[in-house]
Amino acid sequence: MGIERFIGIDLAWAHGGARAKPNETGVAAIDRTGAVIDCGWARGVEETTEWLARTAVDGSTLVFVDAPLVVDNPAGQRPCERTVGRRYGRWKVSANSTNQGSPRQAGVLLRTGLQESGWVYDDGRGGPPTDGLVMSECYPYTTLVGAEELGYDQERPRYKRQGRKPPQGWRATRADTCDELIARLAGLAEADPPLLLASHPVSHQLMTEPTPERDAPYKHREDLIDALLCAWTAALWSRHGLTRCQVLGTDSPAPPGHAPTIIAPARPEQRRGDGRTDPREGWVARLCRATTRSAYGHRPTGWK
Repeated sequence: MGIERFIGIDLAWAHGGARAKPNETGVAAIDRTGAVIDCGWARGVEETTEWLARTAVDGSTLVFVDAPLVVDNPAGQRPCERTVGRRYGRWKVSANSTNQGSPRQAGVLLRTGLQESGWVYDDGRGGPPTDGLVMSECYPYTTLVGAEELGYDQERPRYKRQGRKPPQGWRATRADTCDELIARLAGLAEADPPLLLASHPVSHQLMTEPTPERDAPYKHREDLIDALLCAWTAALWSRHGLTRCQVLGTDSPAPPGHAPTIIAPARPEQRRGDGRTDPREGWVARLCRATTRSAYGHRPTGWK
């Protein structure tokens, strides 16, 4: 029968504390036709879990989360994060480092809580699930450059915050870039699988209102866009599996289903055989880390 509902969560990596209010998390749910069933925002792991319980279809839901869900390395960077830079560095895409010493691990809390409620974490090494309540990790930047339908053939769109000293006029440029991204997402209405932004009033608003330049309302919109990207990526994985996607971090010694992985859409040139060594890998990894720290780098959702 197949999975009936696909959910995307752009989880704020920081989960708050005694003095901190949790940052916004973008949430979105679509069905097999691409219709947006629900979308919006939540705050904190608990509120996100409550929204998920209301929105999931029992026994037939796949959730893709933009946040580290399994972190088993004491230090350094997870292998799946290193592989992002190796496979997608040419498109200016890299991933931030996560380890057991990292303070922002809301994803681990979310996974643990969901598993206690009957959800299953799946690392993707066995292919897409066909039923159940399943969660996996994804990364929207790899979707943007790995899904040919979106047309980012040369590099990722620079719609994230642009460092500590951004160039003059960068907010207007960022808004224009975001509007272009939304137009490309709207084009997924004709894709396989489709994404129908116009099917829900909140996601439809992305198409009818220009992107704001001010930081707070912009970030509000950005979180929703990333959640929709995660939901569509889940549908793409379910529909096409390893034909259109690859699993990053497959060399983990963890038992089947339990490895820290990222499931990422991939063009043919973004794939490599696992275990092979690219002589440029060290250079690409250094370049990606430098890009991450640059004015155009990606900042994890929790670093708001």
